[in-house]
Amino acid sequence: MKYVKLHSENFGDFFTYLMGLGDLYAPVKKGGIHTFQKVLKPKNIDFHYTRTMLPPKKFFVKPKEELFRPEGKGMENTTENTPLILLGLHSCDIHGLQILDKVYLSEPADPYYRARRERSIVIGMSCIPDEYCFCRSLGTDFAMSGFDLFLHELPDGWLVRVGSIRGHEIVWANEGLFDEVSDEDFTNFRTFEEKRARAFRREVKKEGLADILDLAYGSPIWSEYAERCLACGNCTLVCPTCRCYEVCDRWLNAYDTVRERRYDSCFMEGHGLVAGGHNFRPTRLDRFRHRYYCKNYFDPEAGFNCVGCGRCDEFCPAGIEHVKVLEEIRGSLR
Repeated sequence: MKYVKLHSENFGDFFTYLMGLGDLYAPVKKGGIHTFQKVLKPKNIDFHYTRTMLPPKKFFVKPKEELFRPEGKGMENTTENTPLILLGLHSCDIHGLQILDKVYLSEPADPYYRARRERSIVIGMSCIPDEYCFCRSLGTDFAMSGFDLFLHELPDGWLVRVGSIRGHEIVWANEGLFDEVSDEDFTNFRTFEEKRARAFRREVKKEGLADILDLAYGSPIWSEYAERCLACGNCTLVCPTCRCYEVCDRWLNAYDTVRERRYDSCFMEGHGLVAGGHNFRPTRLDRFRHRYYCKNYFDPEAGFNCVGCGRCDEFCPAGIEHVKVLEEIRGSLR
């Protein structure tokens, strides 16, 4: 992997170059939360954010989108051909996109998702965890792939890891903005990463977790939390790896209809409803427990479906904490 340095005073020119490549989105603070918004000036970016409410998944699998109309061809809207530059993604969200890739790019690949991924440029950025983060225990606190460039904070700029051919092309096109990395820069990089590692306050114990979930299927802890849960679906809507959706035909008038895809949630009662009126997850307990099995049941080929971003904890109106639930389930086996 190639390493270069971007000095703070050169970031403005770097930002201008990125804007010339397409639509540039970065984390912006609005109304007390952070969100990825289209930005036109570097001063609008909050470089020290922890998480956005909606993950960058929203750019590739939209909360609601038109697939096609009967008279149309069912292809991507021509207004979406502009390259998409995502600046400031944290490692956990990059891992989240890679999990989505396994789903949407496996054959047969989803043409809408694939087209958006192919026209995107992903630029990661380092972060300091808060009280909700537990990505380190899941191995998603550091990204080795899935990005074009990754910026690690230094006292006077950023150490930049180049992760793709496109990333190399960006560096080559801006050679005057980047310098060689010095020994002092590597020391500062190591110091920052050590500080970051010490900042984690939550941890998921992964050892034997799949077996523990099997053995604790009937634990009363599930029922206690299911009673507390509001079944609102917030945790699934803000999750960077949830990928359930539904497709429906919506009538526009007596003669025209549109086929739409929109987010669905396993917390919704209708999610498990099938033909004949049978529901394979009829109770809130069934749905609550299912989400934990979906996120934490380790698959040797796919890994975990959770990246430890902490969104489900921060935005849960019932104050349910993902790690605490797993700890209590583990502790219920005596």
